[in-house]
Amino acid sequence: MTPETAAAFKQVHHASLAPNALDTKTKELIAVACGVSRLCEMCIQHHVKAAKAAGATLQELHETLDVCTLMNGGPATVYGKKAIDAYGV
Repeated sequence: MTPETAAAFKQVHHASLAPNALDTKTKELIAVACGVSRLCEMCIQHHVKAAKAAGATLQELHETLDVCTLMNGGPATVYGKKAIDAYGV
């Protein structure tokens, strides 16, 4: 990735996760759900850490992953476990 593209992506990243109608914690939990849905281990690790730092509880993470399982079936159970592991339990 070129420096210009990296800078643009970083700007989108920060703008997308900034609190507005949804707080940052909620947005990070959505990002975890997207990471699980896209089967992206690095995304899961990054966004679980950020969600935890924003105040997400383990219970909130579990409920987020319940919705992922509803919407994604079996693969979400495997990648959801990666999110729990990333939380540090």
